[in-house]
Amino acid sequence: MATESNVKVTPETFISNSIAIDILLDPDARMVARAEANNARLLKAFPGGFALDAEHRPHITMLQCFVSATDLDPLCNAVGAVLADADVTALQLEGVKYYYAPGPGVGLAGICARPGPEILKLQADIIAAAAPFMLKTATIAACTAPHDDPAMDAALIDYISNFAAKYAGDRFNPHVSTGVAPTAYLESMIAEPFEVFPFSPTGAAVYQLGPFGSAAKLLKQFQLKN
Repeated sequence: MATESNVKVTPETFISNSIAIDILLDPDARMVARAEANNARLLKAFPGGFALDAEHRPHITMLQCFVSATDLDPLCNAVGAVLADADVTALQLEGVKYYYAPGPGVGLAGICARPGPEILKLQADIIAAAAPFMLKTATIAACTAPHDDPAMDAALIDYISNFAAKYAGDRFNPHVSTGVAPTAYLESMIAEPFEVFPFSPTGAAVYQLGPFGSAAKLLKQFQLKN
């Protein structure tokens, strides 16, 4: 049965009463190793990017949204009930290609997984459980920190606000973000041959989002079926 972590969140925890959250799956060591190797490469090409670390955790986003701090625990209870009925760690996924999402001057790169029917159903169930608590939008104060670039802040707010409408279902692109680099470099990278590899999720959690849509602050960790 899925359970919440020992992290207790209250409205006073946040400067803003709205929180930008990422409901995510933790990938296994096979995906993490590939993501870390790509991250090291991207940092050489663009040192102004980010390293994969405790505040930039490799993950597969199932849903990003804004929620009131007072509704975070009820949302986690609803999502936890979905995860309690799902055999998440039995999902058999494949990393199939590099990709990037373009931003102002740079792109956010990642490794895509094939969107099979099992992960699509899990995402649909998570969104349905979270929907009653989701806010239409919020400000960058809902994240752990802003960017130095207001255009990047605006792009992130737009992405979070529209995730369920634009990036779910048949538009879902399950992926692990690996870093940032200039778009010309990323265009060259995604044209390279890619070795497909298998992996599976090992956990599920809720994080507060940080710059570049990173999983920056753990809010809730779920215990999954073995």
